[in-house]
Amino acid sequence: MRHRIGRVDVHLVASPIAGDFADSTRKVETIGMAVVRVTTDQGLEGFGVTYHEVGGEATRELIRHDIAPRLIGRDPLQTEALWHEFFHYLRGVGRKGLTFCALSAVDIALWDLKGKIFDMPLVRLLGGAAQSVPVYCSGGWTSYSDEQLVAEMQGMVAQGYRAIKFKVGVEGGRNPRRDAARVRKVRDAVGPDVDLLVDANNCFDAATAAQLANAIRDCDITLFEEPVFADDIPGLARFRKATDIPLGTGEHEYTKFGVRDLLLAEAADYVQADGARAGGYTEMLKIAALTQAFNVKFAPHAMEHIHLMLAAAQPNMPFLERLLMFEPLTDGLFRNAPKPEGGWMDVPDKPGLGLELDMDFIRDARR
Repeated sequence: MRHRIGRVDVHLVASPIAGDFADSTRKVETIGMAVVRVTTDQGLEGFGVTYHEVGGEATRELIRHDIAPRLIGRDPLQTEALWHEFFHYLRGVGRKGLTFCALSAVDIALWDLKGKIFDMPLVRLLGGAAQSVPVYCSGGWTSYSDEQLVAEMQGMVAQGYRAIKFKVGVEGGRNPRRDAARVRKVRDAVGPDVDLLVDANNCFDAATAAQLANAIRDCDITLFEEPVFADDIPGLARFRKATDIPLGTGEHEYTKFGVRDLLLAEAADYVQADGARAGGYTEMLKIAALTQAFNVKFAPHAMEHIHLMLAAAQPNMPFLERLLMFEPLTDGLFRNAPKPEGGWMDVPDKPGLGLELDMDFIRDARR
C-alpha cells in the first residue's frame, strides 16, 4: 500500500556552550538543531535535522509555514521530485543559507522514511556494503592556551582516535608564527603516528595561509581546512598551488552547483559538504558523484550520525568528523547512537538512518 505524508512536526533544541569556545573568526555561544519529523498516514516516521548557532527560529518557521503544508498528502518516496519542487519554490528567498538548511532537514527525514518503508538501512538502499567507517575527532579551539590545546588532543588520542583536528588562526589570524609553534607542540605531544588536521575557519588570505602551511609541512599535516574565506574560490586555488598539504573545504557550500565551482577551479582535495546544509541526501548523492568524477575525496562536515549511512556507501570517503563540542547534544538527541571505538564507527543494521530520537530530551531542550 502506498504511503502518503500525513503530518510534519518541527522541534527546535538548543544548548548553551559552557566554556570559552572560539575559533579564528567567532565565539560559539549556543549550539542547537532543528528536528523535522515526517509521519505517514500508516504511522511510519522519518526524521531529519539541521543545526544552528543563530537563525534556528527562522529555519523552524520556514519549514512550518512554507514547506510542511505542501508535503501533506504527498508520496514520501518521491524525494527527487519533491526536492526540485522546493528548490524552485524557495529559490527566490535564498539559494544558500537558512533556506537550504530547512530543505536539507526535510530531505533527510524523507530518506530516513524511505529506508523505513523498505525496511532496510540506507547504506543498503544506496548500494553500499561498509559495516564501519573511520572517524576523526575535532576540537582544539584558538581560545585555548597551548597547554589546554595539547591536553585535549592527547585526550582524543587516549580515546582511540588516530586522526584529530584543531584550530589555527590564533589572535584572529594575525600571528601565524604562534600557530606554527602550536602545531609543533601538538605533533610532539601525540607522536608521529596520529594524523593531524588543521582548520583556519576562513581567517587568512591565500599568501599568509600558504606561508603557514609551508612552515608546518614537516609536521606531516593530513589536511588544511578553509584557509581563506569560503567564497574566495580563487584564493583557495592559489593556496592549493602554493603548498602540497591537501586542502579541505566545502562545509559552507550549498548544492551541487557550489561544489561544481570548487572542483572546476581545482580548489579542493577534500570536499567537506554538509548534508544538513547542502540539500540533504538527495543533493549529497550528486555531490558525492561529482567528487568521484574529479577524483577527490568526499569527507562530509560534522553530523557524523546523519552522514554515516551515506558515507558508508561512497568509495572515496576517507573519514567522518566527530565534533567534540556536539557530543552532549547528540548524546541527548539520539537513543543508543553508535559511538566511535578505536577511531571507527559501526554502521547500524536498522532501517533508514538507523537512529531513534529521544523525545523526552527534545521536549526538555526545546526552544
